[in-house]
Amino acid sequence: MALEREQEQNDQQQTVVEVEISLLSTADSPRTSGEDPDHVEALSAVRSPLPPILVHRPTMRVIDGRHRVRAAELRGQDRVAVSFFEGNEADAFVLAVESNTKHGLPLSKADRKRAAARIITSHPQWSDRMIASVAGIAPGTVADMRRGLPGASAAEESRIGQDGRVRPVNAAAGRRLAGELIADNPSLSLRQIARMAGISPETARDVRSRLRRGEDPLPGQQGRAPEPANLEVRASAAARGIGVAAAPGRTSTQDPSVVVERLRADPALRLSETGRTLLRLLNVHTINAQEWRRIIDNVPPHCSGIVAHLADEYAGMWSELALRLGRREAESA
Repeated sequence: MALEREQEQNDQQQTVVEVEISLLSTADSPRTSGEDPDHVEALSAVRSPLPPILVHRPTMRVIDGRHRVRAAELRGQDRVAVSFFEGNEADAFVLAVESNTKHGLPLSKADRKRAAARIITSHPQWSDRMIASVAGIAPGTVADMRRGLPGASAAEESRIGQDGRVRPVNAAAGRRLAGELIADNPSLSLRQIARMAGISPETARDVRSRLRRGEDPLPGQQGRAPEPANLEVRASAAARGIGVAAAPGRTSTQDPSVVVERLRADPALRLSETGRTLLRLLNVHTINAQEWRRIIDNVPPHCSGIVAHLADEYAGMWSELALRLGRREAESA
């Protein structure tokens, strides 16, 4: 996940332009103490050109490079080399924290903890380890801070780890769902079960072993779990965007809008251009059946043939996408 974020950031930073310093804002920085005069003076004395600063294009706020801006001013420059970041303000702040953690003048421990608290609120779906890696503090510190923030994680049933995978905060629901998937379709691989239930392959292996021994999927439980302990678990899985209907012969009961909303929370999609394009396409299809009927009823008669042809073409593209992704999943299983 960290590599994907870094690749996306590198992609967005390829174009460098000269921007007037007067157009830039240095507000909302994770560094609350302001610039270090000694560091600014040291940078201004460097003879070679300084690396481009990173700027949030929608707000023109400096994400990374405040000291370089001040050094340029000290040199008498009125313009500075800039790379732009196009994401939202919450992601811009995350990038500012991550940039100051990786290079340049380090953030103070107090600044890093304040930044982590803000990221917990803006990205509650991220795991403690993921937030810790961005802020440069220990995962245990993040966990303690999360518990101390009212409502910060109450609604989160799963979190996104550094590897981009979604895992439940409480593994009990995932184990229950894995047990049902195994009972419904014993031929599913451990990778498929893990992906659909939101658990690790090792947990899926443990669940399968327990079922083979006639035990409950949850450690410490007596007997096998009842067959239909499923409605609540499946609803929970659907809310997490997990494909519980992937087993053959089942009818999907998932609300596409809920699934797409979960995908929108995944940085691997949200922070890449192709990912955002896919999310926009998927979002188009989240309208309900009534809205579809209204659209169909209001297509002008003289456009019906053209629209039908385009719909058929687009359906073919989606079918090709489904086929190729299905093959990829089967090959990785």
